Amino acid sequence: MRIENGVVVGSNGKYEIRNPIARFLLSRFDRAVLESIRESSPFSVLEVGCGEGHVTDLILKTGVSRVLATDISVSLIEENNVRSNDPRVTFKAADLMALSIEERFDLVVCCEVLEHLEDPERGLDIMHALGAREYLLSVPREPIWRMLNICRGAYLRDLGNSPGHINHFSKHALMKFVERRFVVQSIRTPLPWTVLRCRPK
Repeated sequence: MRIENGVVVGSNGKYEIRNPIARFLLSRFDRAVLESIRESSPFSVLEVGCGEGHVTDLILKTGVSRVLATDISVSLIEENNVRSNDPRVTFKAADLMALSIEERFDLVVCCEVLEHLEDPERGLDIMHALGAREYLLSVPREPIWRMLNICRGAYLRDLGNSPGHINHFSKHALMKFVERRFVVQSIRTPLPWTVLRCRPK
């Protein structure tokens, strides 16, 4: 687990898993994200919370022309800058809760971030204010996420709750939360995630 300034910013090797079942589940998440992005057909994408760059790489596979990938972690941004040599992507250190970007993007992608925010409502409002044409949001689906953690013997003292997860969304709870600001266009539920593509109200 990677922690900076008291905030969980990532998990070392999170997307480099060897367990075949976990790899299968991750492949279904990847497919859901790719399909959702392709449905949106964006020219430009803003990614909020790019972490280790796994979803950034998925975005680039869809043939977009420009990606601005942001994260609160300066060290992860530096690592992504060293790792990636794709001229279409720019990595920038930025905190969602203070995000202010004048450029307008076709699509905002925010995967596995909302569950970490102390004030997810404000985070959602800030993203809405960015004025993108569409948004792609994903979170771990509860309580399935914690149940699967318990089954694999992880985070037992915390009843399967992953470090840094302070908000817990079932599919229904996420839709209700998001519909305050957005109209849901598509729903995908690759176990154990919920992936929504939506447009602003």
